[in-house]
Amino acid sequence: MLKINGTEITAPKTYQSTISDIDGETNRNANGELLRDRITTKQKLDLEWGPLSQQEISTLLKLVSDVFFEVAFLDPMDGQKTCTMYVGDRTAPAYTYDSVNGEMKWKGLKMNFIEK
Repeated sequence: MLKINGTEITAPKTYQSTISDIDGETNRNANGELLRDRITTKQKLDLEWGPLSQQEISTLLKLVSDVFFEVAFLDPMDGQKTCTMYVGDRTAPAYTYDSVNGEMKWKGLKMNFIEK
């Protein structure tokens, strides 16, 4: 369902798609009617994962470390879609440190992908 640069990634527990209109100059005329210059539409994916191991979270974050990357995803309007995206803020709350294995357990990861 979700691939970054051709690599299938762990399915998120929350997946939300937003389709946004990008406007150029938009004004109202003397009658108060909207004169809209819609240039295009862009996708944004809000994603959240459940508990992740250090390896899992590291893999996900490294896949989105480039300025832009290709994302194949399920689009509510077109079905499967691929486009160039960039990542927004990434939030990763720590859960606990496993002193036996010397590994941090992560409560989850939240990030969003925004179409270029």
